[in-house]
Amino acid sequence: MTSDATTTVRLTQYGHGGGCACKIPPGELEQMVAGLGGAADSDLPLLVGLEHSDDAAAVQVRDDLAVLSTTDFFTPVVDDAYDWGRIAATNALSDVYAMGGRPVLAVNLLGWPRESLPTELAREVLRGGADVARVAGCHLAGGHSIDAPEPIYGLAVTGLAHPDRLLRNDSGEAGMPLSLTKPLGVGVLNNRHKNTGEVFEHAIASMTTLNDAASRAAVAQGLRAATDVTGFGLLGHTFELARASGVTARIHAAAVPYLDGARESAAAGYVPGGTRRNLDWVRPHLDPGSADELELLLLADAQTSGGLLVVGEVPGAVVIGELVPAVAGVSLQVR
Repeated sequence: MTSDATTTVRLTQYGHGGGCACKIPPGELEQMVAGLGGAADSDLPLLVGLEHSDDAAAVQVRDDLAVLSTTDFFTPVVDDAYDWGRIAATNALSDVYAMGGRPVLAVNLLGWPRESLPTELAREVLRGGADVARVAGCHLAGGHSIDAPEPIYGLAVTGLAHPDRLLRNDSGEAGMPLSLTKPLGVGVLNNRHKNTGEVFEHAIASMTTLNDAASRAAVAQGLRAATDVTGFGLLGHTFELARASGVTARIHAAAVPYLDGARESAAAGYVPGGTRRNLDWVRPHLDPGSADELELLLLADAQTSGGLLVVGEVPGAVVIGELVPAVAGVSLQVR
């Protein structure tokens, strides 16, 4: 935790958004990157690029080795600087775990409004990131910082994986179960925190829990498809996986776990704007069944440092649905 000298500043009031909820809306993002990227003239094969919205890029350097590269950063999701650093680092490392890899090296990305926030707070943010990287066994060395109008923090991460054991968005198969490794709800709880100052320690605990164990278990069991549930919500990230795999994903709403207070906070109106944009994006491809608007918003809740969505069963995860053969015009079903 931070010292008394730094606890009086509410960091969430210095950012226009919060955590992964401040992402560019998924529909806009797809238009921005359409036709960009792709393989360069290189003797190192690009295994995973922009095509299917995977969590990290992958290039093959040996028959038995792929290098993963990713970055993630965002504005404050909690007021405590040290906790924000831990959450942002955990979230960035998650992209490597979501691909079935092991993070080995990271560098800091820091934007800091020097005229309005003390450098002591920035140090606390960096300390939080360093502590998480240490727990993950990932070197954190250097990085880059700029004077920015609002605080921003995250990591650029390099990871390693076996080319034949990557967890990808395009490898889901009909008939396989869908498992979720963390409960949903941090989006609405973080929004409530930003608006009221209430602290939800169980949400912080969830956001600072690494996805390493679930990733290793999935790879050890020979599973091939997964993603992490972050800013586009469960519905958004499941849609990306189902679309890439050419199947339809069926989610059993009653089986989806939530953090304590999440449903009540959503009903009270603490729904992030990013959550509403997520639902609007997937709605044309969604068969909602009997789910009401509140249920759909919770399923679309913009998560920060959420769990893994794995095609298959892994220890400690909750089975929340399954993949079924493609249904024309429908990538998502809620039942």
